[in-house]
Amino acid sequence: MTTFRYDGQRAVITGASSGMGAATAAMLVEAGAEVHAFDVREVAIPGVKAYEVDVGDPAAVSAALTSVAAPVHKLFNVAGVPQTHPAERVFQVNFLGLRDVTKQVLALMPDGGAVVSVASLAGMGWSQHLPVINEVLDTPDLAAGRAWAAAHLAEQGDPYFFSKECVIVYTQRIAPRLVRERGIRVNCISPGPVDSPMMVDFRAALSSATIDWTAAQANGRLGRPEEMAPPLIFLNSDDASYVSGHNLIVDAGFTAAMTTGQVDLTALTT
Repeated sequence: MTTFRYDGQRAVITGASSGMGAATAAMLVEAGAEVHAFDVREVAIPGVKAYEVDVGDPAAVSAALTSVAAPVHKLFNVAGVPQTHPAERVFQVNFLGLRDVTKQVLALMPDGGAVVSVASLAGMGWSQHLPVINEVLDTPDLAAGRAWAAAHLAEQGDPYFFSKECVIVYTQRIAPRLVRERGIRVNCISPGPVDSPMMVDFRAALSSATIDWTAAQANGRLGRPEEMAPPLIFLNSDDASYVSGHNLIVDAGFTAAMTTGQVDLTALTT
């Protein structure tokens, strides 16, 4: 039985074909929501209405939302691609597309709604890159964001890390205005390493040693998709009515250990 209820609420979720998106969509159905899922791959979850949508394509998003129709009470931005894809594709899906989907859904969302996005532990270095992230956030739309990326993305290092940094700052930047003006809450979560279908790509890009070390310094294992769904469900539920602008770290204590000097850095180099 799901604690946080969504009865009578329409939810849009991106990236629901597998991993934490699929786990969250299934939990939303259990919680009583009317669930509409956008993904480039097949979504086969009982009770979910699926649409073949590339979140990096504003026209495709608009067409799908026309079918969904207002009101959309809750948005779950879960779609993402790893850095084994071309850098500009990673940035377009993980941040620019996420921002565009959010903008389009907000036009259909009644006051008092909520948005939650999946960022990452990989984005926790955002404070060191705030000026350049704000440059990105100042671009008015996806086309302008793509132009910025074509000119500057190669200078930002790992595109997955940078895209997730942008998600965190974007969340913090839009949350105060939306909650003041419309009572719409905006939050995100930053998971540690999760044993999802993308883990193969992350191991290829970052090395298994780094990923396994991170897990070892937390609780000794990778997270599971079904462990990421409840935090997402909570943050977008009406029970979290006083939570907005928050980046919830879901990493089994890894960040706490890093912050307080309780990690074994020598194990990373041996």
